[in-house]
Amino acid sequence: RVVSAQAKLVAQWMLVGFVHGVMNTDNMTISGETIDYGPCAFLDAFDPDAVFSSIDIQGRYSFRNQPHAAGWNLARFAETLLPLFADDEDTAVAWAEQAVSGFGPVYQEAWVSGMRSKLGLPGDVAPDTFERLLGELLPLMQRSGADYTSTFRALGAYARGNRAPALDIFGEAGPAFRTWAQAWLALSPNASAMDAANPVYIPRNHLVEEALEAALDDELEPTRRLLAAVTAPFDERPGLDRYATGAPQDFGDYVTFCGT
Repeated sequence: RVVSAQAKLVAQWMLVGFVHGVMNTDNMTISGETIDYGPCAFLDAFDPDAVFSSIDIQGRYSFRNQPHAAGWNLARFAETLLPLFADDEDTAVAWAEQAVSGFGPVYQEAWVSGMRSKLGLPGDVAPDTFERLLGELLPLMQRSGADYTSTFRALGAYARGNRAPALDIFGEAGPAFRTWAQAWLALSPNASAMDAANPVYIPRNHLVEEALEAALDDELEPTRRLLAAVTAPFDERPGLDRYATGAPQDFGDYVTFCGT
């Protein structure tokens, strides 16, 4: 149950572009809740190797490495429980290995299911077709510097016939994106399902920093506004455009610190 809960949790992180930042073994819970995420951040431009923590010099806990880190942590947890599994060490190790090996399949199932929803694809789309589409889209997003959250939301609009937001995001890669989109649209993606899976509003890094700076001066209104937006992240509402927009150019590279 611990392995399954953690696998599903990390899949959710990956689906919304969340980077925990400090996935040490003591920062995971057996309940499968997200805790102790001081140097956390959300992806702006899609980059699988994104690291935001000031102390993660080697990218151990980068966005792409989070599933691997979770699996490693669970193996360490299992080691501490070996004396409780069985008196015979070989038997205990075999049980532990069997449990920990379940992480990959549970994570993959949760992530694939979530990504299918984000792309609005019905369940009968062949796995190889899904893998090909996703395998083409993510590198295209990376090359374009596409905002992770905005891209998937714009795809929902694209499926409804509103092409402008997505074409603006992909810029010079527009022709390659159109080719990809033609194959994707042929599968009849469900735009309503996409809206239910792709948030409009996340705690964007520049808005979190804005709220923190204001709070230092005892001004909590920016925090209240940000919380109001992200408490209903899938519901697009008038007057909240800045909460659905990526960081401005002058925000620069984002660095976070333990204790934030």
